[in-house]
Amino acid sequence: MRVLVTYGSKMGSTVDIAETIAGRLNELGFATEVAPARDYVDPCTFDAVIVGGALYAGRWVKEARRYVKRFGPDLRPKPVWLFSSGPLDDSASEQEIPPTWHVKAAMKEANARGHATFGGRLDSDARGFMASGMARTNAGDWRDTGQIVAWATGIGTTLAAHDAA
Repeated sequence: MRVLVTYGSKMGSTVDIAETIAGRLNELGFATEVAPARDYVDPCTFDAVIVGGALYAGRWVKEARRYVKRFGPDLRPKPVWLFSSGPLDDSASEQEIPPTWHVKAAMKEANARGHATFGGRLDSDARGFMASGMARTNAGDWRDTGQIVAWATGIGTTLAAHDAA
């Protein structure tokens, strides 16, 4: 079974999450491809798709939103999951964070089976007006690899059952 993991990222944290998800699915025997959403990799040649996007000020990055909008009809009949990255604290590890309204719209557009929000990362030397200001008080890596791997494992279990059916 072939799985596409595509993402929209500004500073690289979401890329790392996408690669962690793909790595776990590879370990479980799936053939995965990781690609930036802006490359518009056609989902039609894949059996399942995972779309991720960074959150900035409560908004899912435009590359992820545009990918889902462009390929919505092709995604709907497939097993699809979405993920977000961004909280700069432990909240994503401590509780399930509901999807933002952008993500809810994308879930509906893609007929997604689920969504997860993972912590983000912000370097202390982040550039840009907002990022540099936030870095003064929220710099750090808030991603929980165990949480990401567990989520990917759940997707793998679902896909294996779907493939067996």
